Amino acid sequence: MSKIKNIVEKIRHSYYGIMKVLAFVLTLAIVVALMPRNIKFKYEYQKMRPWQHETLYAPFNFPIYKSEEAVKKEKDEALSKVEPIFVFDALGTETGREKLIKDFDAQWVDTIGNKEYYDSLVLSIYDYIENSGIVAKNDRTNSFKGDETVVVVRNKVQTKCKYDDLNTMSTASAYIQSQLRDIEDMNTMQLINNLLHSSLRQNVLYSESMTKQAEKMATDNIMLTFGMVQKDELIIMEGEIVTEEKFQILSSLQHEYADITANNFFSRNFLFYGQLLLVSIIFLVLFLTIRLLRPDVYEQLRYINLILLLMLLTIVPSFLLLKYAPTFIFLMPVAIMAMLLMTFFDARISMTIQIVTLIIISLAVPNPFQYFFVQLLVSFVAIFTMTKRSSRASYFGTSLAVFVTYVVVYLGMMLIFDGDFDSFSWRIIIIYAGNAFFTMLALPLALLFERIFGFVTDLSLLELSNTNSPLLRKLASEAPGTFQHAMQVADLCEEVIYNIGGNAMLVRTGAMYHDIGKTRNPFYFIENQNGKYSPHDDVSNVESAQIIIGHVLDGIEICRKYHIPEQIIDFVRTHHGTRRTEYFYQMELRENPEGVDESDFRYHGPTPFSKETAVLMMCDAVEAASRSMNDKTEESISKLVDNIIDGQMKANQFDNTNITFHDITVTKKVLKKKLMNIYHVRIAYPD
Repeated sequence: MSKIKNIVEKIRHSYYGIMKVLAFVLTLAIVVALMPRNIKFKYEYQKMRPWQHETLYAPFNFPIYKSEEAVKKEKDEALSKVEPIFVFDALGTETGREKLIKDFDAQWVDTIGNKEYYDSLVLSIYDYIENSGIVAKNDRTNSFKGDETVVVVRNKVQTKCKYDDLNTMSTASAYIQSQLRDIEDMNTMQLINNLLHSSLRQNVLYSESMTKQAEKMATDNIMLTFGMVQKDELIIMEGEIVTEEKFQILSSLQHEYADITANNFFSRNFLFYGQLLLVSIIFLVLFLTIRLLRPDVYEQLRYINLILLLMLLTIVPSFLLLKYAPTFIFLMPVAIMAMLLMTFFDARISMTIQIVTLIIISLAVPNPFQYFFVQLLVSFVAIFTMTKRSSRASYFGTSLAVFVTYVVVYLGMMLIFDGDFDSFSWRIIIIYAGNAFFTMLALPLALLFERIFGFVTDLSLLELSNTNSPLLRKLASEAPGTFQHAMQVADLCEEVIYNIGGNAMLVRTGAMYHDIGKTRNPFYFIENQNGKYSPHDDVSNVESAQIIIGHVLDGIEICRKYHIPEQIIDFVRTHHGTRRTEYFYQMELRENPEGVDESDFRYHGPTPFSKETAVLMMCDAVEAASRSMNDKTEESISKLVDNIIDGQMKANQFDNTNITFHDITVTKKVLKKKLMNIYHVRIAYPD
């Protein structure tokens, strides 16, 4: 039982690390499961370029397949010879004839003429028109030309005629008029005309299904191959130019390798094991790279989850395209992953993850080198353009840069491999344009992932740090002195972080919000007081201390009410750490030396836990204290900075941060220099 208990205890303490490993294993399983199972042709080759491998002999008998262009041309020729098929509707014709006879008998009046004569005339006109056929017009038949040959199927017998030979309702009406013009009695002529028009049927109907069937038979008869290569037959020699004929033979061999995989159970299994081995190594390298070289990223499970999710959102659609529409593989916007990575991480980790992702996809694409080369260049451009992002418009600029890079690389490779632009295809340019268009989804996706994973991007920080934002406007109007203090602290923090390293935009934004809680009781803080009166004169020292301490909790509550991200609230929560409100504590000691509860005068914490929050604590205390100095000299400022920061260190306020002694030394120098510039202090020169 003790062993089981120890194991459970170890698992409990290692839970966070286990979850990271499981995340990598799950991603690995998904990638391998969805990876196309096609044997990779181990030779890379390009048309009209030298064969850069050893002399190749046929490993087995295989047919030579025609090129896609040749097959398409033959299909087009075969389809052009297929004649549209119409079906004669005998039943409809007979139904119309019976109606004509019935209506004639019902409407005929003996006084208007010889019934037998006119009965014979009416039927002879009807039979001639209907037997010639009246074509039923529709959108498809409107495209037929008059001299085009069509096939009419009547009683399972096919006859050919010109499309113009078939009657239409207008030609049938004209024929009726020509046959009835000798009838002198207008009533008789009108009666017969009406009877015929009401009985005529459009009895030659276009058959879409039979025409499609004929087209299928025509295309099915096309041979996809035009020769055979025998086993051990020489295919191409080392250094030989890959001509059109050689290229087709090599493509046929590559096609046969793919068929072998599809039809051979053992080949598929070996292929699976090979893919599993390679992808496992790739993910192991990625895991070790992040863990050893970027521990700051590895420490956060949400960072790992976001990276692996972005990889899956790039790899899985690429595999699906390779399976169902391989010719559209470049429609997959892999640059969108680089843009999203740059939104949440730096260029180093972004490029590492991008390269690993491209390697995995390259294991499945038909021309891995070309694919990897093109996508790597595009990814570089996307990452470089995203390093200068300062607004949401940067994403659209990156999409344009991606499109231009695709086109330039396409033209460059065309010149290298073809030596001219004869093979230029607007279809490929359209695919690249679609790719660039899809990269514009990076912006809404960045906002979505920001919400899901709790990140704060630079774009969000820019919006939050805008002094016209609702909460900062509230601070400026209700506590103007605190607002000016916050702006001054933000400038100091930003300058310090630029010198010691860190997220300058984050610390600046955090500094602007760190005292937002003072809007609850603004006049209890000295920077917002006018004149000599202070509200603290009317309350006890303990109450004053609680009001001062309360601005931290008030700030947290206000920030959450305005939906400020937790990363910014961390600055509100930690900017006083666990220090005392020293002024009111000392005042209480004077008035009540033996009955002071120190906890009434101490902030609740926590202490800073990052370099940025530590810098804010130092800058906040130094800037506030510097305002109360009467004699602002180089010596007094230097002493003030040293005393405050050394006191914070002595109070163990920076124990949970990653800030170093060197960083603190640099921070002191920067603050001294900035404060002297702010207060226009001249440097004292030696005698």
